[in-house]
Amino acid sequence: MIQSMTGYGKSVLQLPTKKISIELKSLNSKNLDINARMPSMYRAKELDIRKLIAKHLVRGKVDFSLYVEITGEDTSSKINKTVVKEYIKQLKDVVDGDTTELLKMAIRLPDAVTTERDDIDEEEWAIIADGINASISKIVTYREDEGAILKQDFLDRVATLKRLLQEVIAMDPDRIEGVRTRLEKGIADIKEKVDENRFEQELVYYIEKFDITEEKVRLDNHLEYFTKALNSDDSNGKKLGFISQEIGREINTIGSKSNYAPMQKLVVQMKDELEKIKEQLLNVL
Repeated sequence: MIQSMTGYGKSVLQLPTKKISIELKSLNSKNLDINARMPSMYRAKELDIRKLIAKHLVRGKVDFSLYVEITGEDTSSKINKTVVKEYIKQLKDVVDGDTTELLKMAIRLPDAVTTERDDIDEEEWAIIADGINASISKIVTYREDEGAILKQDFLDRVATLKRLLQEVIAMDPDRIEGVRTRLEKGIADIKEKVDENRFEQELVYYIEKFDITEEKVRLDNHLEYFTKALNSDDSNGKKLGFISQEIGREINTIGSKSNYAPMQKLVVQMKDELEKIKEQLLNVL
């Protein structure tokens, strides 16, 4: 089943002293491009996080965000009481002032507040990893739902292309007969006697140059192959893209060989449908 590269997943974890929010957003991209934002204390796990995302999302521009909100008494910033008291003592020697005002001044001086960098606890990391997996699961579900919509759109457009191809096949004998008639009329207009055998040979050669039998067969095969790839177990947007290029090649050749206005109108419609398919394929994983 095909998947879209567009998706969103979010998980919220409540730990004893903090709330952790994990968000994943993805858009289409030729390759996997992960942008990770998280507090510095979790940077040690960034490589593990990237591997986890890459394993499941495969391709797309992915934004990963990990937000932490302290809800308990735990904090990494500590007041250096000894330093602050010494600052206040020194300030009193310089100016007379209220202790509270001196404290406000002291707390802004160097080393009054220290930040302790804690190593991430393995138990906490296990909980976060589960949260990341939950977010990945949600974004994959989102991608699959979007993929189902894309698949139906592709099937509808392929059906339209098949219908137009059948119209091309149906009118092809009239096109060939029209070519023959124009050539015969051209010979008659110049009022020259011609060798009937030679004329017939030249006519066959000329008509063969405009023959689209191979293109019709190949186009039908490519459309079948595209449908088969759509129904496969994996999602391979690049493969579908290659097939659509082959479809376009056959349509273009039919258009260049047709030399017949009604058929060229059908070719224009086929090109329009194919362009819409190619545009949507940019979103397929």
